[in-house]
Amino acid sequence: MRRLLLVAGLFATALGLLWIGQGTGTVPWPRSSFMVNQLHWAGYGAAMAGFGLVLIWQSNQ
Repeated sequence: MRRLLLVAGLFATALGLLWIGQGTGTVPWPRSSFMVNQLHWAGYGAAMAGFGLVLIWQSNQ
């Protein structure tokens, strides 16, 4: 169970960071993505990354 939480947390954190990058326009990949330069996606990414960090923290308890 601990390993599953850790893997899910790492995936969620990485996905959240990608969403933040796309939402702020820092990571304009892929160019046709509807998420590029849309700040609300940066907010969703922050929430996802926070959730991932909570999962990582829980895996270490």
